[in-house]
Amino acid sequence: MTLLEPGTKLILATHNAGKIAEFRDLLEPLGVTVISAGEANLPEPEETETTFEGNARLKADAATRATGLPALADDSGVSVDGLGGDPGIYSARWAGPGKDFAAAMGRVLEKLDEAGHTAPESRRAAFVAVLALARPGEETITIEGRTEGVIAPAPRGGAGFGYDPLFIPDDGDGRTFGEMSAAEKRGAEAPLSHRARAVQRFMAAIRGPRA
Repeated sequence: MTLLEPGTKLILATHNAGKIAEFRDLLEPLGVTVISAGEANLPEPEETETTFEGNARLKADAATRATGLPALADDSGVSVDGLGGDPGIYSARWAGPGKDFAAAMGRVLEKLDEAGHTAPESRRAAFVAVLALARPGEETITIEGRTEGVIAPAPRGGAGFGYDPLFIPDDGDGRTFGEMSAAEKRGAEAPLSHRARAVQRFMAAIRGPRA
């Protein structure tokens, strides 16, 4: 028995177009029907928790309560060591109501420069994604994906979304996530992106132990 059978209707509890596209691509092998929060006419719940896991649970649980369907939510962001972990769970909020991530990236760079963090070793950061799967009558499951890296001196590349143009993963080739295609970030056997790593673990959990 698996946690989600092929053909299951799954609410993707996000209104972020970039996340919707990425998750639909990543979840395609499961054979589930992905319905976004917007398509289900769900409002965005206020994220009142203080951790990625807490906010992911909150969003998934709210979607399941509203629809009676399984729901998958994520909470993700970039945590910069030199900024005390900021923007962290406030990554989206740093972009403001207009989702201006160019301004948010500029804020990260400005704060790092103000703190004197100009060398790569003082610009360490991690992209974190926590997935939460809620199902009616079942305990909500959470899974974390994490990618370590550094903050680039300036944004590079127009691919991806959010802070992608500012983040250089340790396991990559020196390019930012914004300079990589979705396929490169997803990887075949060893994904680079935090979200793809979380989804890889999620897929293994969904499929259950092999006979």
